[in-house]
Amino acid sequence: MKKLIFTAAALSASLALAACDVDQTEEGEMPEVNVEGGNMPEYDVTTPEVEVGTEETTVEVPTVDITPAEDAAGEPATGDEE
Repeated sequence: MKKLIFTAAALSASLALAACDVDQTEEGEMPEVNVEGGNMPEYDVTTPEVEVGTEETTVEVPTVDITPAEDAAGEPATGDEE
């Protein structure tokens, strides 16, 4: 029920705003600002220690035996078309 009321209010507000005609009657101007001095905040940060290094590892890679199918038709694609 609250969603229905909120949706109806939002729709009626957007229709009311869409019916407005706004014309600028005077140019705007940015204010002049004078900034002097100041102090940046200081922080004391303690970071964790991180050790970075390398390690030699042996990885066993399986060998894969690929045999072409006996019933394959045509020639293998090589990408050298002339």
